[in-house]
Amino acid sequence: MAAPNLNLNDARLYIDGQWIDRSDAPQIAVVDPFTEQVVGHIAGGSAADVDLAVTAARRAFETFSRSTVEERLDLLGRILALLEERSELFAQAIVTEMGAAIGFARASHVPYGTAHVRVQMEVLQRYNFLSSEGGTAMAKEPIGVCALITPWNWPLYQITAKVAPAIAAGCTVVLKPSELSPYSAQLFAQVMHDAGVPAGVFNLVGGTGEVVGAALASHPEVDMISITGSTRAGVLVAQAAAVTVKRVVQELGGKSPNVFLDDADFENGVAKGVLAGMRNVGQSCSAPTRMLVPASRLAEVEALAVAAAASIDVGDPHDEKTTMGPIANAAQYARVQAMIAVGIDEGAKLLCGGPGLPTGLEHGFFVQPTVFSNVTPGMRIAQEEIFGPVLVIMPYQDEAEAIAMANDTIYGLGAHLQSSNPERARRVAGRIRAGQVHINYPTWNGHAPFGGYKRSGNGREYGVYGLEEYLETKAIIGY
Repeated sequence: MAAPNLNLNDARLYIDGQWIDRSDAPQIAVVDPFTEQVVGHIAGGSAADVDLAVTAARRAFETFSRSTVEERLDLLGRILALLEERSELFAQAIVTEMGAAIGFARASHVPYGTAHVRVQMEVLQRYNFLSSEGGTAMAKEPIGVCALITPWNWPLYQITAKVAPAIAAGCTVVLKPSELSPYSAQLFAQVMHDAGVPAGVFNLVGGTGEVVGAALASHPEVDMISITGSTRAGVLVAQAAAVTVKRVVQELGGKSPNVFLDDADFENGVAKGVLAGMRNVGQSCSAPTRMLVPASRLAEVEALAVAAAASIDVGDPHDEKTTMGPIANAAQYARVQAMIAVGIDEGAKLLCGGPGLPTGLEHGFFVQPTVFSNVTPGMRIAQEEIFGPVLVIMPYQDEAEAIAMANDTIYGLGAHLQSSNPERARRVAGRIRAGQVHINYPTWNGHAPFGGYKRSGNGREYGVYGLEEYLETKAIIGY
């Protein structure tokens, strides 16, 4: 089967197993963040389109919910094969729609996105949907029609993190991707079609959060909604969903700490921490953008951080040598520039970077890799999610203060911890209020549950924990 081409002017929605032309709908411009030019348009779906998609998903649920594990494994296998076959097409789309450097798109965006499908296949192969004890059976059953709202910063990765477990569970879905990076979703819908997903099981309605997202959140026939986005967006979805008492899973904002205990490997760890915080141009909700270090090592950390930031090659995202492309859209670019100015006004020590374009670049939403030091917990740049390549270094006096500072935000999505003492690292990790704690930069684990404490959200994604968000528990007494 030949792979489709990337259609930059795609006025279609995917509903009930077919592409539906919506060229009569409002057309939403898609801007290339490197050129700053409009490169295409997509159709903005309406509440009526949401109704059509939800009706199709409800009808399909009656049969798909009764599909066998083997049938769903076969389906996920076909989806996985097509994603891998079309990996370069997805990588090029991600460069166009949100400015990821092509090397990073190929090495991270696409393979991690496909990995979610592979992980759910592994989970599904061994998951026990029915257990019995003392005359009572516990059945795990698909929750129903699921609305999935995904963000612009990891466009494929976040789609597969939601769609794969929903399909594995036997649910049907309506996907609303970000209108700011829509091309990955259009390509993904074609993958679902070509993989032979039954009509109505997967539906795609593009458009804005104000129209499509709101209609999905309040729809009485949607049983569950899963959103990845800002805390503000998550609150609005939860408020709209409350009226129909649907399940709400939220993966929201973060301001993750990277705590260096005094026995850490500073020589290697600081550089890795800078690159981790600025990965994907800092546009990751779990990015470790607060580096907490012993005050006695501050000067050493500053020098190491500046050297690491200088190693980042910022430029044309299509260039194989580039390691950091532009910020994904104009609104986020303005936000990052404003927060850099806030840091300077607050009196933080600017070590490198700062406002304006990097040297040699005359267009594009580029931000200089920026590092602040002597940042105190009360500063806005220490508390607010910047979502750009901006790292703050915060000195502490002792371990107790480090833990207190790590927990001193409204967020609790992720955290990093550096120490050469495994027992000490585990003890400190246990006191950090976050959904994930990474000790000494471990490799990515698609089975590890991902989600937040506090205002970083509710529920978990990835692995078996992600699958179970799409399941209801039924007790059958007298079984």
